Amino acid sequence: MKFRGNSGFTHSQQDKVGVLITNLGTPDAPTKSALKRYLKQFLWDPRVVEVPRPLWWAILNFIILNTRPKRSAHAYSTVWTQQGSPLLLHTQNQAEGLARRLRAGWGDNLVVDYAMRYGSPSIEAVADKMLAQGVRKLLVLPMYPQYSASTVGSTFDALAQSFTQRRWLPELRFISHYHDFAPYIDALAEKIQAHWQTHGRADKLVLSYHGVPKSYLEKGDPYFCECHKTSRLVAEKLGLQQGEYLTTFQSRFGKAEWLQPYTDMTLKSLPQQGVKSVQVVCPGFSADCLETIEEIGVENRGYFIEAGGERYEYIEALNSDAAHLDALQSLIEQHLQGWDVEPVTQARQREADKYGANDFSGQ
Repeated sequence: MKFRGNSGFTHSQQDKVGVLITNLGTPDAPTKSALKRYLKQFLWDPRVVEVPRPLWWAILNFIILNTRPKRSAHAYSTVWTQQGSPLLLHTQNQAEGLARRLRAGWGDNLVVDYAMRYGSPSIEAVADKMLAQGVRKLLVLPMYPQYSASTVGSTFDALAQSFTQRRWLPELRFISHYHDFAPYIDALAEKIQAHWQTHGRADKLVLSYHGVPKSYLEKGDPYFCECHKTSRLVAEKLGLQQGEYLTTFQSRFGKAEWLQPYTDMTLKSLPQQGVKSVQVVCPGFSADCLETIEEIGVENRGYFIEAGGERYEYIEALNSDAAHLDALQSLIEQHLQGWDVEPVTQARQREADKYGANDFSGQ
């Protein structure tokens, strides 16, 4: 294997600390061809679908990629903006907001950027850019509050795969979850309370998380437990009692049993139990995307109203709200403790020159 050096490195370059936030990803456009590329990368990840590869290759390439891209493209077209994908825009705004906050203490010694696990900008490409800027210490924050191997674990896989090809590795810190981080819980509670102040309370608060197959829980994945802990902490912060809120799981795929109760089935059944109004929030999503805007905001609204419900409200994700950025800043600063950067000195450059150390500009 030929290992890559750090493109653009010079001995006079200032060492820097990097903060990389990541999210799931998005297609390049709401088109069938773009969705086919995106879904192929996403669904081929063995962390996402734990099915024997030969069998899954046949199912993915002969069935799913011939049927799902068209449907998914239509769904994405309903949420797409003039600036592009909502998830991409929110993640950009989060990175920019964090950069402003963090640089108040670090100045130009800190680089903040964002990447996507699937699609663009890729983790590998952004890591290249950050290392070229002088990042020698890298903190990675996957924007999934609750840990799952299919999200956070897969993010680490992509980072590790990139690192196996590099000659010079930065110091690395990786935040695997923050489901019970007090400022995050506070930000969620503040978001819900602000909605209540404007719209009043509903009969039931539904906290909906992205689902995963039940088999992942049985194999030891902590996601289910962390989702329930987040719900409990938010409910305690809001002063809610048992029966006033529910934890559910959305976005199941395929025929296998997934984590229950299912969000759609729950919303279909609530009116029959006398629940005429609901408010739905998605604590596992750090930014609004297709699964929150269309699936929760539109599709599941239809299920509830058709079943006899009268009032349905989706409470937006935290996105780049000030309270959310404050929470993320606090989390990041906690994990940056003990890190500093070595200033460039004339002595350091003289030593490099003395021994004929060359700067690096390519492979």
